[in-house]
Amino acid sequence: MTVLSDAAIRKLEPPERGQRIIYDDHKDAPPGFGIRALPSGTVAFILRYQAGGTDRRLTIGRYPTWTLAAARKRAVEYKRKIDGGADIVLERKVRREAPTVADAAEQFCREHYDKLASGKAARSRLRRYFLSEVGAAKVKDVKRAEVRRIIRDVAETKGREAGLLLANIKVFFGWCEDEELIDSNPVATLRPAKISPEMKPRSRTRVLDDDEIRAFWESVESVGMHRLTALALKLVLVTGQRPGEVVGMCWSEIKSGVWTIPGSRRGKTDTEHHVPLTKIALAILEDARAEVERLSKRRKTRPGDIVFETRPGQALRPDAVSKAVGKYREALGSKDSPDWGCWTAHDLRRTMRTGLAAAGVPVMVAEIAIGHAKKGIIGVYDAHHYQREIRTALEAWERRLNRIVEGKPADDNVATFTRERLA
Repeated sequence: MTVLSDAAIRKLEPPERGQRIIYDDHKDAPPGFGIRALPSGTVAFILRYQAGGTDRRLTIGRYPTWTLAAARKRAVEYKRKIDGGADIVLERKVRREAPTVADAAEQFCREHYDKLASGKAARSRLRRYFLSEVGAAKVKDVKRAEVRRIIRDVAETKGREAGLLLANIKVFFGWCEDEELIDSNPVATLRPAKISPEMKPRSRTRVLDDDEIRAFWESVESVGMHRLTALALKLVLVTGQRPGEVVGMCWSEIKSGVWTIPGSRRGKTDTEHHVPLTKIALAILEDARAEVERLSKRRKTRPGDIVFETRPGQALRPDAVSKAVGKYREALGSKDSPDWGCWTAHDLRRTMRTGLAAAGVPVMVAEIAIGHAKKGIIGVYDAHHYQREIRTALEAWERRLNRIVEGKPADDNVATFTRERLA
């Protein structure tokens, strides 16, 4: 019988080859506890046990990092779990093979977010706030409290960003659950309001008033921003389409005065959308064509299919458009709204939609005009494309916009729609 002691371990001679195992017969040591000595001089505490008829040898830790007393205590804890049916060696093997959060997130983004127009922003958000904190951890080890802390830290200065981050993390863990990487989504029931009042959802309602519209239209091409950026912003206001769809516009998408946005380029749906182009819209496009030809001549290249081509084969980036609006906000006459601050590129789209309502355009036509899908039972049964009504609506907005730019009252410009076409 051998009772291990620190003195005996220190004096232990390493074997010339192979390994030497000595079991501990101390009264506090569970059966199978001992040490393993190697020719290198390494000594480690082990626990031998049976699991499903298979002999297992579990390494507790190296001596002297682990003291004899601490190793005995841990061996007792392991033995209690083993007697309860656990197989710790197998659990460790599964744990080593389990993916980290960073590995799982990379696969998730490739399968889910990289296919979406908003995917790049979502991937960046996860990497910046979430993976930087828990990327090295195993997916199974991430706790609800840890995610809550990460979200709360972001919400202190960026409430809206924190809300988007929470949504991204929820989708990620939902995917992990579907892939059976975890048993359940740890944040499925986590609500923004429970984390921070700054995350309470608010629908942005910022629109440009008539003075801001006039100031924007008169100055945007002379404040110093790239002219193609200025023209793209004008087209957003004229057509009411999403900035990301406008900057990616191609000449091949325009036929007979109608711009067809393919489903592959649309931000929130996969169906194509037809936009009748008014006189102002066509004039903006001709200005863009002339500007690209000028740039191409200077670069000694040929213009491509992209309308707002800043470099050969490259379109304007949506984030560049947004940054330009922020950089030149004072020169553009943007007012600092108490609730929402200065206007953004997307607010031009909301301004146009508000202008349609002011021009007497019916809600259904106005919503379809800016690319919103028909909702509910109407979307199922109403197959009418409303192209004639949309053109009438856009022309009404064009007349209203012209009057605003000229400094004239705009409210006397109301479109007329027949009841038969809208019934």
